[in-house]
Amino acid sequence: MIKKILVSQPKPSSDKSPYYDIAEKFGVELVFRPFIKVEGITAKEFRAQKVNILDYTAIVFTSRHAIDHFFTLAKELRVAIPEDMKYFCVTETISLYIQKYVQYRKRKVFFGTTGKIDDLIPTMAKHKQEKYLVPMSDVHNDSVAKMLDAKKLQHQECVMYRTVSNDFTPEEVKTFDYDMLVFFSPSGIESLTKNFPDFQQGDIAIATFGPSTAKAVKDAGLRLDLEAPSEKYPSMTSALQQFLSKKQG
Repeated sequence: MIKKILVSQPKPSSDKSPYYDIAEKFGVELVFRPFIKVEGITAKEFRAQKVNILDYTAIVFTSRHAIDHFFTLAKELRVAIPEDMKYFCVTETISLYIQKYVQYRKRKVFFGTTGKIDDLIPTMAKHKQEKYLVPMSDVHNDSVAKMLDAKKLQHQECVMYRTVSNDFTPEEVKTFDYDMLVFFSPSGIESLTKNFPDFQQGDIAIATFGPSTAKAVKDAGLRLDLEAPSEKYPSMTSALQQFLSKKQG
């Protein structure tokens, strides 16, 4: 019987989250507790990459983290971002977040609709003259660079933030009594094995979102009980609802 579920994500900002519907419908307790956190690199680490922000005329943002760490680093490095800097974001929501740091109306901001960089590239290709800087996490592959190369765009990728384990306190370790764990990235699985080196899965169900997270569970020698997304259940909440219906039914 599943009564207590740990979701390795921050607590939803809206009361209308489908997670709360699940809690009510199935009488389960949901605890939101990220296993990983994002932190910025230091100005010294950034300088070691020999990237000069002012050599670029456009910045590509794939997440809010990228925006936060770009502007924080620019401030630390005492780099004044020019008024005519252009910003290309993977979604409108991310583009609106830029307002936290600069006056939006004065800027040239472009955004995609799907949240994938592939969708943004045709827009970037219309601005071939720009020199693009792409702030990234320390964990990334070269797929973005290959896509930009294919369109013959001038670009440079640089690391501005890293993903680290959000370590559990001794008290949290003692009270770790969940019936199900829900993960969204391979880093979350790494954090689980780091924080709980003697972790015994037993009857604890593990759910994952995305193929790389599912692979990380199997590689860690753990049992995967629920994998999302699928054709029928595109979100974690829809997959979880179906899983609990079968289990509790």
